[in-house]
This record gives sequence, structure tokens and C-alpha cells, in this order.
Amino acid sequence: MNEEYGHIEIRLDELIKAKGLNKNKLSHKAEMNWKQIDNYCTNTITRLDVSVLCKLCTVLECDIQDLLVFFPPDKKQ
Repeated sequence: MNEEYGHIEIRLDELIKAKGLNKNKLSHKAEMNWKQIDNYCTNTITRLDVSVLCKLCTVLECDIQDLLVFFPPDKKQ
């Protein structure tokens, strides 16, 4: 990952647990493939899909900032 511009962390796994769900239940509620949910949970997605993010926020009743966290680049160089 290119750290020159910082990075974004997806907090889906934490959010699922906080809502008392699991990946299977979320994939059913959000009508998404389990593997896609797993990729978001493990931060292995390389391109974020806006429609997927909207679906996740709607089903989990959360805001986008609950799901995504931006970490600015480390200025120590």
C-alpha cells in the first residue's frame, strides 16, 4: 500500500460485532456475497464500491465515518 497519501481502514468487522451480527447474517440482510463481506472485513478490498458502502451503512444503521477511517501519512521522513 502506498503510504505517501495515508490510508483508509475499513472497520466493518468491528461494526458487525458491535451490532450483534456475523458475516452470514450481514450477507443475507445486505444481499451480498459472503466473500465480498469477508474482503471488506479483512481490508483486502482494493477499490471501494459506493453502492456497497451505502448498502452496508443502511443495513447496519451507521454513518460512513463509522465504517471508514482515514489515517493521514506519517510526516516523519
